[in-house]
Amino acid sequence: QVQLVESGGGLVQAGGSLRLSCAVSRSISSINIMGWYRQAPGKQRELVAKVISGRGTNHADSVKGRFTISTDNAKNTVYLQMNSLKPEDTAVYYCYAHVTWAGEYWGQGTQVTVSS
Repeated sequence: QVQLVESGGGLVQAGGSLRLSCAVSRSISSINIMGWYRQAPGKQRELVAKVISGRGTNHADSVKGRFTISTDNAKNTVYLQMNSLKPEDTAVYYCYAHVTWAGEYWGQGTQVTVSS
């Protein structure tokens, strides 16, 4: 079992920044994929960024150069630094974990709203 608790969402003006945090209930080093997804109203959930153990990071084209995913293994926390936010970044952001042979886990989500 893996519990994921997101924090850091909120309301920000376009061009601003936010940092999302995801507290993980077990060692991140035991998890093969950690990531952030988002879901805007009326749209499907989409991948924002992910960290694959031993392989590095991937970011969606829509956020490359603006968002950065990182991990702090000592704190068992995953971060998503979001800069130059745009109104189209408005969504509920979900933390995600995939554990080999155990399955997928999701956080409860945190709302990010970017005003124009």
